[in-house]
Amino acid sequence: MAPGKKGVLERLDAGEVVIGDGGFVFALEKRGYVKAGPWTPEAAAEHPEAVRQLHREFLRAGANVMQTFTFYASDDKLENRGNKLSFTGAQINEAACDLAREVANEGDALVAGGVSQTPSYLSCKSETDVKAIFKKQLDVFIKKDVDFLIAEYFEHVEEAVWAVEVLKETGKPVAASLCIGPEGDMHGVSPGECAVRLVKAGAQIVGINCHFDPMTCVKAVKMMKEGVEKAGLKAHYMVQPLAYHTPDCSCQGFIDLPEFPFGLEPRILTRWDMHKYAREAYNCGIRFIGGCCGFEPYHIRAVAEELAPERGSVPAASEKHGNWGAGLEMHTKPWVRARARRDYWETLKPASGRPLCPSLSVPDGWGVTKGHTDLLQQKEATSQDQLKQLFDRSKTH
Repeated sequence: MAPGKKGVLERLDAGEVVIGDGGFVFALEKRGYVKAGPWTPEAAAEHPEAVRQLHREFLRAGANVMQTFTFYASDDKLENRGNKLSFTGAQINEAACDLAREVANEGDALVAGGVSQTPSYLSCKSETDVKAIFKKQLDVFIKKDVDFLIAEYFEHVEEAVWAVEVLKETGKPVAASLCIGPEGDMHGVSPGECAVRLVKAGAQIVGINCHFDPMTCVKAVKMMKEGVEKAGLKAHYMVQPLAYHTPDCSCQGFIDLPEFPFGLEPRILTRWDMHKYAREAYNCGIRFIGGCCGFEPYHIRAVAEELAPERGSVPAASEKHGNWGAGLEMHTKPWVRARARRDYWETLKPASGRPLCPSLSVPDGWGVTKGHTDLLQQKEATSQDQLKQLFDRSKTH
């Protein structure tokens, strides 16, 4: 950490707002640098300029945290289901740390090294085996001296606890976020109980990321906060949700939606929705507020602008953005100039523009989780026979 910069716990202990960055795998997939399906981050080593630029845009939008692009960068995931292994996990993790540090040093941002759930856990490998995977990634984070650590995107609190126990051994601050909703993890453990287990394992910051929309995630974090306080424990709270509306999701979130992952655009939140999200999160006592899949830099800018009174500043990117549409005062068309006001954008009900577009979807949820044979890891590509079985099953759901 650069001299003069405050650490994440120092900031949160002082009541400051820490703004996270946005979604990398979805943003870089759309830009042609990540492959949908594996969702693995080879781009950190293969196309560093793309990753660096996205970090830079989130920093300019107001993010205080540059999270290393190490989502799914464990060797078991990189080799999963026939994925071509172009780089080792160590190479990707090292490149990701260097990029995050380079950009963080351009502003008042911290570097967070992140680990996520593993195919090995879903395949029922042992605690020792799964922890060894986290330890391998952790060795790189220690070598690169990241500022703090995040265990994120865990569907099962048991695996998240294992991750926290490994990360805690470093002595660095540890955050842990689950990709669950108000119904709890995939084995039905409530958000409150999940949070208690994570705090007891050593996490100082707990919360929710991905799988659900902002208001659903905030609701789940509120349940976490209530559980932790009821248990007589203390923690800071974080939330990094999707940038998609998901009112029709089941307990596994947007992965069950038929639009996942290539037809989600009609569900994306506007910048004005993000203002509401940021205020709701802040009012609930959450101080680490960011985004996950679907969050672009303009979404993070909206979060930073909404919380500007609390933070005491606006981000550099706001130089090109009039407050609540004020820049439209300069538009050539009078009916557009008439939209240069907060009450217009705050009450707008955006249309999809798609004739006969359904307002909600029917989730595909097949009800499988850890221990089911469908989730067993394999290094070989999915065979045509296996695909046919899946295609046939999908017709019955």
